This record gives sequence, structure tokens and C-alpha cells, in this order.
Amino acid sequence: MKKQVIAIVGPTAVGKTELSIQLAKRFNGEIISGDSMQIYKGMDIATAKITDKEKESIPHHMIDIKEPNQSFSVAEFKERVQDLIDDITSRGKQPIIVGGTGLYIQAALWDYHFSDEEKDPKYREKIEQEIEICGIESIFERLETVDPKQAEKIHPNNIRRVVRALEVYDRTGKTKTEWQETQPIESPYQPVLIGLTMERSDLYARINARVDQMVEEGIIEEAKSFYQLGFKGYQSMKAIGYKEFIPYFEGDIKKEEAIEQLKQNSRRYAKRQYTWFKNKMSVNWYDVSVDSKNKIFQKIYSDLEGILDFS
Repeated sequence: MKKQVIAIVGPTAVGKTELSIQLAKRFNGEIISGDSMQIYKGMDIATAKITDKEKESIPHHMIDIKEPNQSFSVAEFKERVQDLIDDITSRGKQPIIVGGTGLYIQAALWDYHFSDEEKDPKYREKIEQEIEICGIESIFERLETVDPKQAEKIHPNNIRRVVRALEVYDRTGKTKTEWQETQPIESPYQPVLIGLTMERSDLYARINARVDQMVEEGIIEEAKSFYQLGFKGYQSMKAIGYKEFIPYFEGDIKKEEAIEQLKQNSRRYAKRQYTWFKNKMSVNWYDVSVDSKNKIFQKIYSDLEGILDFS
């Protein structure tokens, strides 16, 4: 029998955390965070990290496992989560993944194979030096030659993704497209994907309100503390909620502009999240609104009782 894994997915601010707690209480579950940024210690407000009170004594995993100046990869996420699924099920508990980082959740549940576990900083430095000397155009033209399908997906100005795609090819002899096309189609688990969605205007209003609440809770001070520690160039500071305030700290924009940029980026991210889950994974979608939330949650409980095998 394949291990049963519940995954709660959907855009930011839609109500995934609340549902996860209710499901964990109902189905004797433990929660695994599927958010690529909640792994960082101290980065709490911007990532909407669940509080101890909100956990209601439910065990949570994959939260606060890295320092903000440490790197983290989807390959490491996959390995850690698969170990957690084994551990949780061995104790007779139900694993519940909750989050909005689509690639990470997909990689763990479908056992993705990666071209390399670790990136090569020296390679990246070499390519970035070439870009400074020759410009991004010639480097991007090389990507178009070796991996045209990947080049179609990447904007030429997205230097990080251009370099990464070339790095995969140069280190493995296979293009990133070839790696993606050889990923497993069948999951080694029995995944049950629960997706929450909401009328877009309602969701965007919730996102805007959440950002305002984050400002009141001290998101600017939180971001500034990491900026002052010299973490500007680290992976953690590239997250939505931190990167928007760097120009403000450097005197390039006003605070109000940074806050508005955060709202806009959060709305755009929510749209990308929904598109990813809709196109990449087979999700059971439930439309949630303030008025119907409890009714929808009850339907989800009922549907899961009919799907899950408790033998």
C-alpha cells in the first residue's frame, strides 16, 4: 500500500493554514510546511509563519530549520519531506503538507530526480563575470542554442534562471528540459490534493489587508534587521516581503511605495500559484468565501473520509 499524503495547496491568504489545523485534529495528522521561505529562522511576519498559539499543539515540521544566510534547494526539501512522511506514517499519523510553493510540493510527492544536489558557486561566478563583460545577450543566445525550449520559458533579463539552465547542461550533459521530461509520472505515494480558491477580487482584498496587518506587526522592522546584518544578497532576502523594502532602506523609494509594491507582488504571486497548481497537478478544488467557509470545510472533511483508507 502506498502511503497516503494529504496536501493543501492554493494561493497565499486563501485559508490553507486554518484548514490544515482542522484536518490534523480530525485525521490525527502532523503538518509539514510546503513553503520554501518558512524554513528560515526569524523570518516570521513576511512569511505569515504560523504561531505557537495557532498550531493548537499540532506537530509542525519544516519550519525554522535554516539560518537566513544559508541556502536551500528543492532537492533538499524533497529529501527532508520524504523522510518526514516515512517517520509520520510509521507512528500511525497522517502526513499533511500545506503550502504554496508548487515545485517543492510536486518534487516531494512525485519523487523528482535532480541533475545535481548542489549548485557550483564557482561556475555561477564565472558565467556572471562573462555577463558583465559580454552582456546577457550572448549568454542567452547560447541557452537558445543548447536548450531552446527552456529559453522560451525564461526572460533574457532573468540572469539567475539563465545561468541555472546553462549550469545544468554544462555539469550534466543534459538540458534542463531533458531532466524535466524524464521526471516520474506516477507518485510513489497516494497523494490527495486539496486546493482552496476564492473569487479573485475577494482574494486580492484579503492579500492587501494581510499586508497592512504585517506592517502593523512590524514587517518593515523585521526586514530591516536582516538587511542590517548584511543579508541583502542571500536567497532568503529575495522573498516577497523583504526584497520590496531594500530600495526603501537605501533611500531610493518612499515607505508607502514599498508597501504598495509588496501588495502588488503578493497579488501577482497568488495568481502564479493558482496557475501552477491548476496546470501542473491534479487538484480537488474548493471555492472558499467568508460566508461559505465552514460549509466548504465540512464538505472537505466528508470527501476525505470517503477517500482515505484508515485500515
